[in-house]
Amino acid sequence: MRMLTTVRAVFIIVILMAMGNHMVSAATVRTPARQAEGKILYYRAPMGGATSPVPMKDSMGMAYVPVYAAGAGDAQDTVTLSAGRIQQLGVQTAFAVRRDLAWTIHAVGTVQPDETRESVVSPRFSGWIEKLTVDATGMTVKKGGPLFTFYSPELTKIEAEYPFTRGGHAPNGTIEKLRSLGAPPAEIERLKDKHTVSTHMMFTALADGTVLKKIAIEGMEFTPGMTLYSITDLSQVWVIADVYERDLSRVAIGQPVEITFTAFPGKVFKGKVSFIYPDIDKQTRTARVRIVLPNSDGLLKLDMYASVDISDTSEKAVLTVPTSAVIDGGVRKTVLLALGGGRFLPREVTTGLRAHGQVVILSGLKAGDRVVTSANFLIDSESNLRAALQQFAPGGKK
Repeated sequence: MRMLTTVRAVFIIVILMAMGNHMVSAATVRTPARQAEGKILYYRAPMGGATSPVPMKDSMGMAYVPVYAAGAGDAQDTVTLSAGRIQQLGVQTAFAVRRDLAWTIHAVGTVQPDETRESVVSPRFSGWIEKLTVDATGMTVKKGGPLFTFYSPELTKIEAEYPFTRGGHAPNGTIEKLRSLGAPPAEIERLKDKHTVSTHMMFTALADGTVLKKIAIEGMEFTPGMTLYSITDLSQVWVIADVYERDLSRVAIGQPVEITFTAFPGKVFKGKVSFIYPDIDKQTRTARVRIVLPNSDGLLKLDMYASVDISDTSEKAVLTVPTSAVIDGGVRKTVLLALGGGRFLPREVTTGLRAHGQVVILSGLKAGDRVVTSANFLIDSESNLRAALQQFAPGGKK
């Protein structure tokens, strides 16, 4: 008996400390509204077991809990607080309601080049670079614009065949051979018009763009297949956003997206999801999502940090409560039903997605249920105390 009393005392001390010594004993609230809810059948000791037909306290000063005719089945789990205690805790409540919930998926990303607009300068013949016209990374080039002059014994030898065979069909074969090797178009036209061999030729750009990588150096020898420049058209760029795995099911191609950049506060760039990559990063558990943005003014720079908001309005007429109403214990999630008259009943729930301060309730509640949205942790602590003490009461579960 002494052991049981000691255990009870320890439970009470622990909870009182956790609640900052502000907890008061559960007390009966006698109001007209309370009497209308149901007749008090009897009073049960908070430790379980003993009952009384009239209000009283046990040997530790804890008030007996009233058991009502209405909802008597829940009396064991119900926490009853006095009006003063409710006011002291600042208890607030809200209704569970059905609503269309407009979700926004937040992600971060970076500006990347549009891979469909990338090109490389990689000659199919050998030679030596004589003079660079485009001599630095970051320079912009136009299709047909000069890149560098070069000398190629290989092309010179093929051109030398042209003047001596122009009277027959061989010249066409010479031209086709030059084209197959990727000789500069201007050089081919010069050969056709003037029928002269050139030892100093100009290599030109095959597309508009910005030089992102330059290998070419004056005087260097190049061989077939060597990349001398990497050029990308940045008038359109990609934003690659990292979306968490848990949000991936709500992302679809064509969804509208709003993007902001730290470099341009207050400016919003709008686009759409154009592609969802098929892999998940093993470390971050995120998937890459591509958004295409126009960039004709060149404001967006590669690797620029982006804040991405993907709109999703797929949740219709879902049951929601404020996120503050849910107590997440790790193993289970609970809310506290406000039954009226100072009574509160813990209810286990299954939750879904969260947005705009609301959480979707998948099971455990129905529309119109009133739940506690503030001080619910303190009330739940008192409920847990009562449940724990009942385990040590005579006849209680061990």
